Amino acid sequence: MGKLAVRALRAVLVVVLAGTVFVQASMVWAFATHQEEGSLPLTPLRVITILGMASAQVTVVCVWRLVTMVRRGTVFSHAAFRYVDCVIGAIVAAALLWFAVTAINAPGQRDDPGVTVIMAGVGVAILGVALIVLVLRMLLAQAVARDVEAAQMQAELDEVI
Repeated sequence: MGKLAVRALRAVLVVVLAGTVFVQASMVWAFATHQEEGSLPLTPLRVITILGMASAQVTVVCVWRLVTMVRRGTVFSHAAFRYVDCVIGAIVAAALLWFAVTAINAPGQRDDPGVTVIMAGVGVAILGVALIVLVLRMLLAQAVARDVEAAQMQAELDEVI
């Protein structure tokens, strides 16, 4: 992975992390200063937003750690699985939170249930991203196994020579 790509990715991760912290702070401020207004129950939506931002933050931190491992050449190790598993868990949590938002929004969409169907479809798409990362985890597992096998073969070859 090139230095420019790593720097660009880290810049994006910093912006995302700062944005999620800002949104969380805004939601906490809204708890303290604004009362329930409008037709939607705002308190549950604010809590879901705070939790959703936390899942994004977990993902950002784990991706940062994985990028660090890539730069050091240690990504093909068992330590990488912990971060990939955290990313999968955070994405699944985000999908579940999105389904909760869909359920909260659904009663207001009785006249136009298509919105609820679209929102549920977005939740399924988020779960699809988790499945893609799971497949990538399986590829990482194969790469780690091959790396261990290659190290063993190299050790045997070194003994022979």
